[in-house]
Amino acid sequence: MTEFIRKRAANAKNDILSGITVALALVPEAVAFAFVAGVDPLVGLYAAFMIGLITSIFGGRPGMISGATGALAVVMVSLVAEGNAMGAPEEQLGLYFLFVTVILMGIIQMLAGIFKLGKFVRLIPHPVMMGFVNGLAIVIFLSQLGMFKDANGNWFTGTPLYIMLGLVALTMGIMFVLPKLTKKLPEALIAILVVSSIVIFGGFDVATVGSFIRDGGGEGLKGSLPQFQTDIFTKVPFTWQTLKFIGPYALILAAIGLIESLMTLNLVDELTETRGDANRECMAQGGANIITGFFGGMGGCAMIGQSLINIKSGGRTRLSGIVAAVLLLVFILFASGLIEQVPIAALVGVMFMVVIGTFAWSSFRILNKIPLSDVIVLVAVSSLTVIFDLAIAVIAGVIISALVFSWENAKRIRARKRIREDGTKVYEIWGPLFFGSIIAFNEKFDVKNDPEMVEIDFVESRVSDHSAIEAIYNLVGKYEAAGKKVKLKHLSEDCKVLLYKSNPKFREVIVEDIDDPRYHLAENPEAFTKGLAEYDL
Repeated sequence: MTEFIRKRAANAKNDILSGITVALALVPEAVAFAFVAGVDPLVGLYAAFMIGLITSIFGGRPGMISGATGALAVVMVSLVAEGNAMGAPEEQLGLYFLFVTVILMGIIQMLAGIFKLGKFVRLIPHPVMMGFVNGLAIVIFLSQLGMFKDANGNWFTGTPLYIMLGLVALTMGIMFVLPKLTKKLPEALIAILVVSSIVIFGGFDVATVGSFIRDGGGEGLKGSLPQFQTDIFTKVPFTWQTLKFIGPYALILAAIGLIESLMTLNLVDELTETRGDANRECMAQGGANIITGFFGGMGGCAMIGQSLINIKSGGRTRLSGIVAAVLLLVFILFASGLIEQVPIAALVGVMFMVVIGTFAWSSFRILNKIPLSDVIVLVAVSSLTVIFDLAIAVIAGVIISALVFSWENAKRIRARKRIREDGTKVYEIWGPLFFGSIIAFNEKFDVKNDPEMVEIDFVESRVSDHSAIEAIYNLVGKYEAAGKKVKLKHLSEDCKVLLYKSNPKFREVIVEDIDDPRYHLAENPEAFTKGLAEYDL
């Protein structure tokens, strides 16, 4: 028991200090995303608290931070607007439709975890991951540029611009220099405290968290504990029409939330050289969104920028996320006045350092060393992340990679031909047989000019899908229609089962007696292992 506690307390200081840093950086982001979605800032802050706390405790990736995100907020804009249009302005029906949608979104995500769909994140190729990271860095950078505008949307000029740039540069300078002097202090938190002290005691008139909230139409950071939203059951009609309205939104939000969360999980895995549990994360994200919807939050998912701040500040265990979430609630309840004085410039400086640390600069070095198809995927995913959103970029990247993979494998089908002493023509098939290689496979055979006896050997080939089985079926039919005998050897067991099922006649053409030692090794794992032992590998 002592050893158990000691191991988990070893990083406690770093986790707590990192959690404080994350909590400070969470405030303006949660508020900004609430404004994007068209809801009150507290709706975003409550989501950041509840989702952050639940996923930190139950999620599949210790050290990962979750909360309200921009990717989801963009989708919520039209949902809230359409919902508000269904009733009087004072009813705020859009907000309650949002809560119900978030609950349904959570249910879908939990189902994804129950059916273990999280494992499909392993199918994401490395060029997609690298493109996603680069696109993400650009998106974070662009999102911070809005902080260089005043309440009227005009860019800072003159003295306000120079002060803003100076404070941002000071924050970045502290974060760059401090780790070179000592590793014991969290550079992001120290930078925020130093710059905040300069602004407060120096009397600088700059944008702060408080002014940011008020400029966006909010009344301030202070609030109460999240309340159970009983009005959901009275204001939202539980009818088929409601489900038709919120269903597509819930499905899109669930997909975006899971993709962003699982991509972040993969990224944190790489940074920490550990392995998270994707299916557990799906369950935790879904459960968190269900609870958040019932208690007045806007829903959310993993926050990539905040997760990177946490990891780079030393946060490694669940404690860092718990501290960040609880501290955020403390800010809302008791310390709103202090947090509202934190200058936006300090938080922008922290995010700029996250951008520098996030961007995969090595991608420039390897562009001329990797296949052209991977370069196209990398650039496409980066661009689509910036232009559209993460979900579209990742899905497009996976589709492009899959098509390239299929095309390359389609060209690898080969047929070695030879004539036996008895006059039988043997086709030895090499390479994968699937939908992409069917045309090339059919072109290997000369049904008209082949002898009376033909043997097709699949020992070096793998029959992968129904298209391949159909191609074999049609090929046998052509030989028989030409009055010739054909035998099939070394077909995989699953392929034989399907062929027998499709037509019992295949029992006459498939050779069951195997006389090739290579095939015995492939079919018998124990024999395969024994065979390997005979070689000095």
